[in-house]
Amino acid sequence: MKKTTLIIGAGGVGRVVVHKCAMNVDVFGNIVLASRTKSKCDIIAAEIKNVTIQTECVDADITEDIISLIKKVNAAIVINVALPYQDLTIMDACIACGVDYLDTANYEHPDEAKFEYKLQWERDAAFRKAGIMGLLGSGFDPGVTNVFCAYAQKHYFDEIETIDILDCNAGDHGYAFATNFNPEINLREVSANGRYWENGKWIETEPMEIKMVWDYPEVGEKDSYLLYHEEMESLVKHIKGLKRIRFFMTFGESYLTHMKCLQNVGMLGIEPVEHQGQKIVPMEFLKTLLPDPASLGPRTKGKTNIGIVAEGVKDGKKRKIYIYQVSDHEKCYAEVNSQAVSYTTGVPAMIGAKLMLEKKWYEEGVHNMEEFDPDPFMQELNKQGLPWKIKEL
Repeated sequence: MKKTTLIIGAGGVGRVVVHKCAMNVDVFGNIVLASRTKSKCDIIAAEIKNVTIQTECVDADITEDIISLIKKVNAAIVINVALPYQDLTIMDACIACGVDYLDTANYEHPDEAKFEYKLQWERDAAFRKAGIMGLLGSGFDPGVTNVFCAYAQKHYFDEIETIDILDCNAGDHGYAFATNFNPEINLREVSANGRYWENGKWIETEPMEIKMVWDYPEVGEKDSYLLYHEEMESLVKHIKGLKRIRFFMTFGESYLTHMKCLQNVGMLGIEPVEHQGQKIVPMEFLKTLLPDPASLGPRTKGKTNIGIVAEGVKDGKKRKIYIYQVSDHEKCYAEVNSQAVSYTTGVPAMIGAKLMLEKKWYEEGVHNMEEFDPDPFMQELNKQGLPWKIKEL
């Protein structure tokens, strides 16, 4: 009997995951795509010519609805590319059904601008009791960046002392202002205080307080700003000898100016406000005004460059390396009808699930990416469309 892979979420990343699972159908078996809006699933399914994609409707906010769907399709694994607010309901459904779980981003509180692994890690015992595995953050960052760190630790260092994660999107979509993934999540993340880890403690900064200029291969020099990003929370637990870890992302002046104006007038608020006798959440209203990230694919030109710079000691000598991956927006769209931001998240989600199904990465409980042997994942990146490079600095 063929196994069934259930994918929940029909946005830009979901589209990539479906395309790439179909390209590896011998591993994924029957592929089911589910979302609150079934018509979105049907559009994606129609793009796949060589494999039949079953589509379903599900409300991922309701655990019982997810349980019913898992049982209906007899899923062997659930790939969660829905909203981070829905991680816990989907995880709980997987526990109830005894089905493996994977996501690309850690849990975010819907009513608080905060994201953390705590509530997902707390489900480790329940996953072990159910005899299933949960793989957290199998996107690019988090995800591939975690694997890059594990690869550096395994092959290049005895101890890594510092890590800088560097995320550059040099794509141009032609709009005055738009976000490359869910606007609500993107803008909450960027407008929050920055945070980095050094000498055993977290240090908080004002939003965009720390800036550096980095020369990204195949892109050039870009202003890069320190943010807090979720993969740091797990990497500080698993990288030996680490003394500091930071995360930087590139932003152009136009993006920052628009965001500051929106923030100044309250449009990034997540608390309801009164408007003409109705309660509305400013951020949710703003989301309706901005372009749908899934629509940016055919418009976006340029490249992404995401990687890590690790510095430490090997055989008693100082060493510094840069591991990075460059993707072209137009090439990604030509392959899977999505731009590179979705592509670089969706392909690693497929790879993580593939390694789980093949039992190359498998251990009961809830795990982060860097806990497993990085070599099989790094090999799959080269095979599946995300070739990477390493250079000594």
